[in-house]
Amino acid sequence: MTRERGRAEGTPDVVIIGGGASGLSLAHHLLATGSTAVTLVEAPDGPRRPPERTWCYWDRGPGDFEEVVSASWSRLRVHATDGGSVTVSPSPLRYHMLRSSAFEQLVHSRLHRSPHGRLLRATADTVRATADGADVDCTAPDGRTLTLRARHVFDSRPLRVLPPARTQLLQHFRGWFLRTDADRFDPSVADLMDFRVPQPRHGLAFGYVLPLAPDRALVEYTEFSRAALTTTAYEAALAHYSRDILRLGAFTVESAEQGVIPMTDAAFPRRVGPAVFRIGTSGGATRPATGYTFSAVQRQSRAIAAALRNGQACAPPPHGRRARAMDAVLLRALDTGRIDGPDFFTRLFRHIPPERLLRFLDGATSPWEEWGIGLRTPVGPMLRTAVELPFLPRRHHPVPHSGESHR
Repeated sequence: MTRERGRAEGTPDVVIIGGGASGLSLAHHLLATGSTAVTLVEAPDGPRRPPERTWCYWDRGPGDFEEVVSASWSRLRVHATDGGSVTVSPSPLRYHMLRSSAFEQLVHSRLHRSPHGRLLRATADTVRATADGADVDCTAPDGRTLTLRARHVFDSRPLRVLPPARTQLLQHFRGWFLRTDADRFDPSVADLMDFRVPQPRHGLAFGYVLPLAPDRALVEYTEFSRAALTTTAYEAALAHYSRDILRLGAFTVESAEQGVIPMTDAAFPRRVGPAVFRIGTSGGATRPATGYTFSAVQRQSRAIAAALRNGQACAPPPHGRRARAMDAVLLRALDTGRIDGPDFFTRLFRHIPPERLLRFLDGATSPWEEWGIGLRTPVGPMLRTAVELPFLPRRHHPVPHSGESHR
């Protein structure tokens, strides 16, 4: 067995497992502090490496990732089931899209340039506690066994068993990057939710359009429901949406992406050992009632980097208690059918100031603002759901196929 030490003298040593949004983001923010030696362990090329993905978020500017943001929009639109629409301009916020390959290249280049950074292509097998940290046993592409010794380990690998929950839905989607034969898109506005698609008997469904040029866009079909679809079913839904609802005419599909993530009110443990922490979706970063993840990952990564800079190790909760409590109520209300999902989200975009609504979806509103938003929801069904939640048992749900939120 080979023992590999990445520890820089006088600095805490960090191993990050996984090169998805959370692992890359934490490496980025730790490198920015310049005080921590970082080893990022990514799976080698092969079936364990996920395909290219799209991540979206809103911010007051491009933020830390300006050089890899591939598109952004200052206007957002929601289409109701009856065909009506509402378009909002949430200034000073903008909606940004970046591709995982560009983000990966950005972080990898910074790892290579930093005297404190290292990228290791290997499969992380086990994490074991030690007297002064943890050991990560890895298998290299050539079959060699490596052990990385670190003071702190941050693990973003998908959980094999989800924590018990009162409610669990799945956010599952498939999207096409397509090119039309004629100009069909307005690049200045992104369609966040288009509820004109046929709605499932349980849950909700919507289209999602991010225009990249007048003749190019990412067009997705998304469901919040209890079970994912087959690829054939996604393709049929996308074809119907593109041809019959968007009326795109002739087009060519250049690439596709697909994913499924749990939307659950489970309590995700973040500290799983004296020096081992879970981050990202595995650490509860996915917003239970919407699937938004990327912004929470950035908040958590910044907080971890600041704590390590001050000589502490922690993984703060990605979402506050109020946000988690409200999401548990909404998730249960959607799951029981007490509220109409398309009408619920459309009403919020029609009646809540857009900048405030996006901050609410990000968990950055005050109690007073949340009270005002709550009055715009179906109060009776929501109160009934809130009353029953404490009495519902938590149980284990099936683990969905691995995936990452595109938000």
